[in-house]
Amino acid sequence: MFAAAAIGIIVTMTFALLRALLGPTTFDRILAANMVGTKTTLLIAVLGFLADRPEFLDIALIYALMNFIAVIAVMRYTQYGEFVSSQGGTK
Repeated sequence: MFAAAAIGIIVTMTFALLRALLGPTTFDRILAANMVGTKTTLLIAVLGFLADRPEFLDIALIYALMNFIAVIAVMRYTQYGEFVSSQGGTK
């Protein structure tokens, strides 16, 4: 059952990667990359269950947090063209 879930996640990740490569806008590509990160988190959790390794859930949570922060940073860079304003503060 969980092996089928892992295969389904991999198929979904393939479609998301295609969307990231072919997306018509930058935001479509960023959203697809975020989806790949989310599916990777799910895949790590499922593989941890299949391998009977509960510590994989900790790795999946850390990966999810890193994915979230990276997407926010890329979105900010895409919108403003920089991470911090030239005056030293944030925009």
